[in-house]
Amino acid sequence: MAYNDIKGILPRFRFQGKYVSSRELTSGNINETYVLEYRDGDETLMYTLQKVNTYVFRDPQGVMQNIALVTDHLKSTLMKTGADCRRDVLELVRTVDGDVMHRDRKNGIWRAYTYITNALALDVVDNPGQMEEVGRAFGRFQRNLADFPAAQLTETIPHFHHTTKRFYALMRAVDEDKAGRAREVEDEIEFMFEHRRMLGEIVRLLDQKVLPLRVTHNDTKSNNVLLDQETGKALAVIDLDTVMPGSSLYDYGDAVRFGASTAREDEEDTSIIGLDMEKTRAFTRGFVQETAGILSDEELQRLPLGIKVLTGELAMRFLTDYLDGDLYFKVNSPTHNLVRTRAQIALLKDVERREDELNAMVARYMTRYA
Repeated sequence: MAYNDIKGILPRFRFQGKYVSSRELTSGNINETYVLEYRDGDETLMYTLQKVNTYVFRDPQGVMQNIALVTDHLKSTLMKTGADCRRDVLELVRTVDGDVMHRDRKNGIWRAYTYITNALALDVVDNPGQMEEVGRAFGRFQRNLADFPAAQLTETIPHFHHTTKRFYALMRAVDEDKAGRAREVEDEIEFMFEHRRMLGEIVRLLDQKVLPLRVTHNDTKSNNVLLDQETGKALAVIDLDTVMPGSSLYDYGDAVRFGASTAREDEEDTSIIGLDMEKTRAFTRGFVQETAGILSDEELQRLPLGIKVLTGELAMRFLTDYLDGDLYFKVNSPTHNLVRTRAQIALLKDVERREDELNAMVARYMTRYA
């Protein structure tokens, strides 16, 4: 039972009321997560308790410091607008010592949040209306953190989106050819080589100060936004473990790459893989409406570049892992990473075909929401 796993941890946090029950959530892939129910008089209080995966997040103190800084800033900003801070931003529950995390006797790291009730997170976006709300949530995240000094945040996963370094890692994998697979993927290697300049463009623009350094979420999947169950409107952005300094193009690009693809990341039939423009327009509409006047014109005009770079980056990561012998990503077959690589390449090709259409779409929304 969940209680036996966590009963020694519960007294370490400032949960209000009396413990009633707990259940473990099994949908997450990284951290252990429990939903807790407490009773304070006639009021039911819900909390989320998590054990942080320190194999994935080697600097849990840095992760938690980032989360505390960002959520405190978001709450302060929302309070000025009269928004409902209880549902529109994650709120950490402090330990009895006032810390943002608890380290147990086995060196396990625990944290807790207030639980946002009557909300849902979508693994798959079914319609453009939902996609627009996801775009609105990530746009609002950018807007409300625009005045936060991103350089204060710890880079908890070094060089996460540094695509130039990712390209060099791919070339190293080709040269070493640890799994003896390089000969069979010469076309894919050539494709990535031909795209190397485009793949490094955001890094160069950041280095040249053309694009500003911003607080970025770095995992902008639809299931990291909570929507109100009754209204369908966006509430809080969740799963803040990867919040770091970066470019707004990263968050926009990865959200569209994931949410507007017509097929799974490991679809074998590349002929059915492409960009769903209706979902892309919906996400962009919500995102630009929230960020117009906040993000610079240089950023907004280059949003389609974010889709290209993030799609190519993931293709590089899958291909690198395939050449190294599948050491990083979980695979269910010897060719799984190769299938993933080809799927992302197919998506990138379709994004490139639609580049003029994407640029015109962004320009239209920039004009509308200026």
